[in-house]
Amino acid sequence: MVLSLGSTTAYAVSLSPMILQSKSYTDQVVFRVFPKNPYNHRINMEVRVYDQKFRLIRARVSPRRMKLGAGLSRPVTVTVPFEGKKTRKIRICAESIPFPSGKAASVRTRVCVSIPA
Repeated sequence: MVLSLGSTTAYAVSLSPMILQSKSYTDQVVFRVFPKNPYNHRINMEVRVYDQKFRLIRARVSPRRMKLGAGLSRPVTVTVPFEGKKTRKIRICAESIPFPSGKAASVRTRVCVSIPA
């Protein structure tokens, strides 16, 4: 199977801030990230939280799923419990979710912020 894209421009979903270090004096830490849609069309997006080995971890994300219009950004609040650990390395990831369509190949993209929390 050969996939021909022609002369297309490559874009990536963005997530700010890209590098972050945080300290907390409680049993959880809260982050605010800003996923952005760089495309000229609307996309579905989900924010997920992983450990340093990309295993999903328990976290509160608000809003977790959203639709973002072309070029728009939206703040997302992420609350991560330490779960009895003194330190924790996490990755907060914004993932595009392809619209269901039988006409073209769909690609799910992921961009992450690595955080030694």
